[in-house]
Amino acid sequence: MRINKYLNDKRFCSRRETNRLIAAGRITVNGVAVDGSRMVEPEDVVLLDGAPLPENRDKPVYLALNKPAGITCTAAKQVEGNIIDYVNYPARIFAVGRLDKASEGLILLTNDGQIVNQMMRSEHEHEKEYVVTVDKPLTAGFLAAMSSGVEILGVTTKPCEIYGMEKEVFRIILTQGLNLQIRRMCKALGYRVLRLERIRIMNITLDGLERGQWRQLGGEELRLLLARLS
Repeated sequence: MRINKYLNDKRFCSRRETNRLIAAGRITVNGVAVDGSRMVEPEDVVLLDGAPLPENRDKPVYLALNKPAGITCTAAKQVEGNIIDYVNYPARIFAVGRLDKASEGLILLTNDGQIVNQMMRSEHEHEKEYVVTVDKPLTAGFLAAMSSGVEILGVTTKPCEIYGMEKEVFRIILTQGLNLQIRRMCKALGYRVLRLERIRIMNITLDGLERGQWRQLGGEELRLLLARLS
């Protein structure tokens, strides 16, 4: 397997940190510094800074957070209002994907690097559901255009499900995660997003979570999530 996947499977650091270690030349295979394309065989000796890779002995952690607006989905300690300091969990975790600073709602956090990689691969088409408030009344044309696909960032968005809820509020289910996708789609059609809340990721919902609260995932809820990612 590729060195990136090998290291991610070890779950001792995030995918981003893995790439930084490789770029810095700190990962060697059989004594030679490697890049991300290097394939690893079972008999190869993989070292970090000349020493065996540390074992991740942490119990897997899976959290669901109802993120308030104003919190930034980054682990960078220098960023005020970063999500890791906000949650203040006693073990090392990181966010799965992003929810922009102005948006609110469901985001998952974990120390399981494998689940991050699996959820971030858009070809799996995992559903994410949002409730969005815009600055003027919805029209049939707007809903039809959003549903069929909008030209943003040089591509046409995938067809999606969208439902009008109130005069200026709609619910939308996406299976891709382009940067600021909903905001950009609305802007391309002459609308401005006033409020954006994510209410579901796959089978995980905000049920029972007040704004700013988080909870551990477990039981059938977690089993179903991991099964869909396998």
